[in-house]
Amino acid sequence: MSGNRDNEGLKEKLARLQLRRSALYLALAAGLSASPMAFSQGEEDAEEEVTDIEDVIVVTGFRSAVERAISTKRQESSVVEAVYAEDIGKLPDVSIAEALARMPGLTAQRTDGRSQTISIRGLGPDFGTAMLNGREQVTTGDNRGVEFDQYPSELLGSVVVYKTPDATLIGQGLAGTVDMRTIRPLSAGESVFSLNARYEWNEDSAFNPDGSSDGYRASAIYIDQFDDNTFGVTFGAAFQSTPNQVERFEAWGFPDIGDGETLVPGGAKPFVQSNELERFGMLGTLEYAPNDAFSTTLDVSYSDFKERQILRGIEFPLFWSAAQLQDGFTVDDGLITDGVFEDVHGVMRSDRNDRSAELFNAGWNVRYELGQRWGMETDISYSRAEREDVLLESYAGTGPTLSGAPDTLGFSIAPSGVVQFAPSLDYADPNQFVLTDPQGWGAGADPDPLTQAGFINNPDTTDWLGRARLQLDRAFDAGPFSQGLVGVDFGRRDKSRSIGQSFLVPPGGADSADIPEGAMVGTTPLDFIGIPGMISWNPGDLVDNVYQQVPVELSSFAVPQDWNVREDVFTTFLKLNIDTLMGDMPVTGNVGVQAVHTDQTASGFRVAGAEVGAGVAEGSFIPVEDGDDYWRILPSLNLRIDVADNQVVRLGASRVMARPRMDQLNASLALNTDFTALESTDPQQSFFSAGGGNPALRPTLADTLDLTWERYFADDSGYIALAGYYKDLSDFINPNDSFMTDFSAFIDDFLTPEQAAQLGTPLGLTSGPTNRGSGYIRGAEFTTALQASRFSPALDGFGAVFSVSYTDSSVRLGDSEESIDVPGLSDWVVNTTLFYERNGFEARVSHRYRDEFLSEVFGLSATRVTRSALSESIFDAQVSYEFDRGAFQGVSVFLQGNNLTNEPFTTFEGDDQRQVIDRQRFGRNFMLGASYRF
Repeated sequence: MSGNRDNEGLKEKLARLQLRRSALYLALAAGLSASPMAFSQGEEDAEEEVTDIEDVIVVTGFRSAVERAISTKRQESSVVEAVYAEDIGKLPDVSIAEALARMPGLTAQRTDGRSQTISIRGLGPDFGTAMLNGREQVTTGDNRGVEFDQYPSELLGSVVVYKTPDATLIGQGLAGTVDMRTIRPLSAGESVFSLNARYEWNEDSAFNPDGSSDGYRASAIYIDQFDDNTFGVTFGAAFQSTPNQVERFEAWGFPDIGDGETLVPGGAKPFVQSNELERFGMLGTLEYAPNDAFSTTLDVSYSDFKERQILRGIEFPLFWSAAQLQDGFTVDDGLITDGVFEDVHGVMRSDRNDRSAELFNAGWNVRYELGQRWGMETDISYSRAEREDVLLESYAGTGPTLSGAPDTLGFSIAPSGVVQFAPSLDYADPNQFVLTDPQGWGAGADPDPLTQAGFINNPDTTDWLGRARLQLDRAFDAGPFSQGLVGVDFGRRDKSRSIGQSFLVPPGGADSADIPEGAMVGTTPLDFIGIPGMISWNPGDLVDNVYQQVPVELSSFAVPQDWNVREDVFTTFLKLNIDTLMGDMPVTGNVGVQAVHTDQTASGFRVAGAEVGAGVAEGSFIPVEDGDDYWRILPSLNLRIDVADNQVVRLGASRVMARPRMDQLNASLALNTDFTALESTDPQQSFFSAGGGNPALRPTLADTLDLTWERYFADDSGYIALAGYYKDLSDFINPNDSFMTDFSAFIDDFLTPEQAAQLGTPLGLTSGPTNRGSGYIRGAEFTTALQASRFSPALDGFGAVFSVSYTDSSVRLGDSEESIDVPGLSDWVVNTTLFYERNGFEARVSHRYRDEFLSEVFGLSATRVTRSALSESIFDAQVSYEFDRGAFQGVSVFLQGNNLTNEPFTTFEGDDQRQVIDRQRFGRNFMLGASYRF
């Protein structure tokens, strides 16, 4: 009898699933045939959907972390990658960015020796978003790309990267979405107190006499539950003081010597850099679930980030200066590799960069179960980031404006691209040098030339985002859908940037000043460029006691760089979770849509008067404001099909978008007028023209298709996966285009009534970014995680995680037939980790490789520029031992090393990799530490 009842129950379930399947096909047909109309994206959340997976802390090693990541990947309906606390806590990671960079299809760009920004499937940080507990994050950077070194990895429980979105993932990125998750105390299931301490050092002694090569890290996490496991708390704090030493060579560029084919260094700016990063991070979570019908969670986190950089070197103006290249040079395939310049007036520099950044996040989530089928969820969040930089430059030379003793400077370009110099001057002799303007850079200041013996850039950014979300969901008993969710989300984001600048001049109008003995700090070696050393001084002491500051309005900018962007984003969303059969194959997933309205407003400044340009110490600014509003529709589909035992096929289709960079939305203008074209009626050659940003820019859109096959082994001990993806890009942002502008609002400022009557047209061209770009990105990924015990019991404890990704792109701007390099895209990316873990002992070696790519780096006066970067191959390693009994039970000790092959970061010009523009060598970093958990 029981067997008959079981058969009848099975028949009923199959009938119900068949009914769901029929309805599902209709829904998919409707969803896939819907016109991909223009609509924009919202900005964040998916708290409940994003945090379904437990964040249990079980310190059982890297193998356990891999298995949990595999389990997450297997269970999710979207295409995801995951990493867990055991992985993050024990891998050699300075920040969460290192752990992310080891995921399939992900890469990191290093800044000052540490991974900072992430590219996903060939698209840089401008195309992805980051979340903390499902809530979109603001950034301390100038644009939208999150700088992941702000987040202490010790305080995170797990990270999930969504490569395909769903309709409840508010704030989804075009490339992908990184969701960092803190630990949920009620899911931990036990009381935990964990302490961690590390000593860290760089293999190089401090390059600067006032630098340091020693640091530390310390963290503590407390988790507990009360009132019969209905109330839980998590508190954590992390402290860090990390040193870093950098040998950095920068070239001005490579002009030809006049014959149109032979190139030579135009100038060089080599220096040694000593960094000290100090970061304090803390988090707190309160979780309350008195019964099955109600739960609430409050998350608060804070990060205080301070960095001091000491930079010393000698800037050598060469061919792009009054120096003369002497006969007898050596030419190798069109590049002069050895030679001598005479009449070189080097600029000795002692600089200091100070950065202070704060990041605060708070979020409150409430979940109600309204009966057996209905549920309601609300989420309110606030994220705020503030950053201030003080970039101080201080100059010395033999005399002002090319009047001092010149240097005869031999040079030779090494295979690495770093130039070796042979000077005739002794740059370590303090009697030969004074504070001055050796090249006469201040002579072009308007209205009064001055002696530019230094300079200060002081950029400041503030970024905040407030969000509120309401969601209703209902469970279904029949049909192809197991649950439906509908909701609304409103967010306001406001980001502003300002920059203050000042010339530093000698006191009393003098053209030079002695370097005070009290400001001297010794000698800085410059052996890596062939110079034994240079005198060194404290530039901060000179600002306090010697220099006079002359504020400057537009020192290095034709367009004002102070701006504010505000975005009000309203999102409605609908998602249906799928649970049905396709034949006898179980099918799960979701189908949904977001309708997103964006109202964006940008404000900035224009310079009063058309005659004012870059390089002025005085100026007058007039506020300007502009903006736009628009809708975007973002449909999404995720299917997970169990095609056989332990085999899964996934299909993802969606429309996603990436909002414009904030500096591209800048409303500031540099207006130009041409009285010879006053009566012209051709807008292409009219009286008015301008340069600036474009407050009416729309997001870049992508219609995406993902297909993956995954084969899992027993107990989630390993898997093999093949994935392919295609992104059809439209409205891709062309940063160097022009668009038609109506300048009617400026006629009275520039023309008399009589001239206005003669004006042929108020229309003209503005040079700035547009959406005139399109193309595609496509790629394939192979990933495997294996434990060697599958092949032989003798290999128990050994394992490997390996992935290789290939990405291809074709993106064209405007009417051009040539494809551009997409920022952040490497054709090939390979990540490998080999590990051994047994009886408390653990050893691990990780390697990550990425092909050449277009990087984003700092340019003149704290602006951001893109340059081609060479491929990188980085090795990290760790050994550790955990005591599981006796007096030391709960104690782990470990030693780890980063960048073990001392891989440099190198950018170059054009297609010739010998023309190195920037080469940074960071050295090897080591950490020795212990942790205690009880």
